[in-house]
Amino acid sequence: MKDEGRLVIWPASIDRSKSRNEGRIISRKSSVKEPSLEEMEKAAASLDLNPEVQKDKAYPRSWWEKSGRIMVDKNESRSTTARQISKTIKKYRQG
Repeated sequence: MKDEGRLVIWPASIDRSKSRNEGRIISRKSSVKEPSLEEMEKAAASLDLNPEVQKDKAYPRSWWEKSGRIMVDKNESRSTTARQISKTIKKYRQG
């Protein structure tokens, strides 16, 4: 069942090493290298997006790999939200 008012953000959506065909939804410049679910959750929480982590989920384009996903409140579009999460992860990685 789809949650109303929630967005699904996969690690592949913001992973710089993935191509658009492999699921990246934001530009390479905006994306981060190999984001973890923990980083994504921390970034979403700091943006007050009420993240819910689902570790057992597999991205449909790589169904054999259980990468997990986060579900966040829908305040903006999916790509804008992904860009904000990626930007926040970059800040954390810089120190």
